[in-house]
Amino acid sequence: MRTVVSSKGQIVLPAEIRRRDDIRPGQKIDIERIDRGEYRLTLAEPPPNEGLTDWLLECPEKGYFVPIESESTDTL
Repeated sequence: MRTVVSSKGQIVLPAEIRRRDDIRPGQKIDIERIDRGEYRLTLAEPPPNEGLTDWLLECPEKGYFVPIESESTDTL
């Protein structure tokens, strides 16, 4: 597939590739220069649990979290 580099240096990934690999807006992509005119694009791995808090806060069922009683750990 062929795409065009914009005047700002941006490259558009064709829709077919985005759909096939489930690439979404905002995802980070690493680019590595292999040789002149040859590059490798790789989806960057997000840090573990990135976005987990936001996902939990958006949960449609509120009140699911119930704190439990526990002893203080200040004296350990």
